[in-house]
Amino acid sequence: MTAPLRIGNASGFYGDRFDAMREMLTGGELDVLTGDYLAELTMLILGRDRLKDPTAGYARTFLRQLEECLGLAHERGVKIVSNAGGLNPAGLAGRVRELAGRLGIPVRVAHVEGDDLTAAHPGSLAAHAYLGGFGIAECLRQGADVVVTGRVTDAALVTGPAAAHFGWGPQDHDQLAGAVVAGHVLECGTQATGGNYAFFTEAPGDLRRPGFPLAEIHEDGTAVITKHPGTGGLVDVGTVTAQLLYETQGARYAGPDVTARLDTVRLVQEGPDRVRIHGVRGEAPPPTLKLGLNRLGGFRNEVSFVLTGLDIEDKAALVCDQMESALDTAKSRPTEVSWTLARTDHPDAPTEETASALLRLVVRDPEQAAVGRALSGAAVELALASYPGFHVLTPPGKGSPYGVFEAAHVPQDEVDHVAVLADGRRIPVPPPQDTLVLRERELPEPLLPTSLPPGPTRRAPLGLLAGARSGDKGGNANVGVWARTDEAWAWLAHTLTTTLFRELLPETADLTVVRHPLPHLRALNFTVEGILGEGVAAQHRFDPQAKALGEWLRSRHTDIPEALL
Repeated sequence: MTAPLRIGNASGFYGDRFDAMREMLTGGELDVLTGDYLAELTMLILGRDRLKDPTAGYARTFLRQLEECLGLAHERGVKIVSNAGGLNPAGLAGRVRELAGRLGIPVRVAHVEGDDLTAAHPGSLAAHAYLGGFGIAECLRQGADVVVTGRVTDAALVTGPAAAHFGWGPQDHDQLAGAVVAGHVLECGTQATGGNYAFFTEAPGDLRRPGFPLAEIHEDGTAVITKHPGTGGLVDVGTVTAQLLYETQGARYAGPDVTARLDTVRLVQEGPDRVRIHGVRGEAPPPTLKLGLNRLGGFRNEVSFVLTGLDIEDKAALVCDQMESALDTAKSRPTEVSWTLARTDHPDAPTEETASALLRLVVRDPEQAAVGRALSGAAVELALASYPGFHVLTPPGKGSPYGVFEAAHVPQDEVDHVAVLADGRRIPVPPPQDTLVLRERELPEPLLPTSLPPGPTRRAPLGLLAGARSGDKGGNANVGVWARTDEAWAWLAHTLTTTLFRELLPETADLTVVRHPLPHLRALNFTVEGILGEGVAAQHRFDPQAKALGEWLRSRHTDIPEALL
């Protein structure tokens, strides 16, 4: 039997801990080191970089990390696989070759192309299909030491090396699905090892500097999630569950290589900082690839008025009326105007800051002039003519561009997925022959546990019993909620309905909320459609990526059985 493959992660986003690559290469045994640098917002940022410099468009951090670590990886025989190529994987591969030549390190650098469909979508700053892992696999099979890609799925950084190592083909759905689940756990770095963890106050590990995760992947697709010895944080069923629920939706987790059935995932605490993932089943992937479209949506500006002491509501009403009148008489009123009053003030407060509330005004328009002087002039002119104690956090500027993300789909056979080897050879990667349209096979309702017998309840925060993690997918948000005991799950499964969810989070009251039970994880995954408007770059709400939506839910009070408290 082929030996397990040890795949580590050294980056969960563009801007993650710089020295993580060195930590992972020196902290213990690895076969492959991955780095995830891309997100919906990152593609927009790289697109704007490319507008200024056509040779840009990749994650510069990755190149600087390799300056320090490429020799170390070569000495230890660790392959490096990363999507840091962004919008320009060929350009980054060329820079890595130049770096290797300058350092005298004999490494073979390959890259993956085919995701860039911007030319076919006029008006888009960047349009990229989410490719799977078989282009990466082909590069590794042909002897590459470093593989850089553009927009592949996050999990492809793991499925590609695993497919190359074990010889999996497109028909090996269960094995690929297991690798997809392991890849999803690794992709956000330390979120799998105690970072951003709901129960951080109870965690036994040192969470000040969590170590990055790694997966020991076996030939049958099972995996053990762990971390290097002596590093901070922890790996337990809770931290892995939290990351599994992050930015997913229903029981089917569709990707370009396989559709992983999240309702089949089972987790077992195998030992300290070791969680085994097993039982994962896979189905054929859909016939289409996800396509991420990024475009410039216009310009935005904002100003936050500080309201201190008494009469907060009246002060807010006054300045709101004044600003609205000024915007109405401006040469061009902004297309979108929104107000939010955050009552951060406390009665009889011991400091001025804790006696103050914030009134936030955000404006958007296709033209910069409409959100520039029209807003800044009106706000500044009120300095001596508005509510008592008038001041703002920072004066509004001239307005800045914002982006819009849209998700679409493109047939897999219309995308030219290509592995480009170190010697320049180009190897086409064919689309899967076996595909499945998801709606053709609806899943039966999962079996839920028997509800708890009636008994006395107490009003208390939901988070005393349940963990949560939330995130963004375009304009939608997901909130994964899980219980840590069978008894708490029996209560949660029958209590936290979409109706109660909307009651606890009033911002979702008029939105479509879909509930997806995942009994093996003792979890519910909620999708909230449209809460993020046109995506994170549009900054539609206070928390534009819904990162804290789950923590807000945990803080809300509901009737909980006293037997569980």
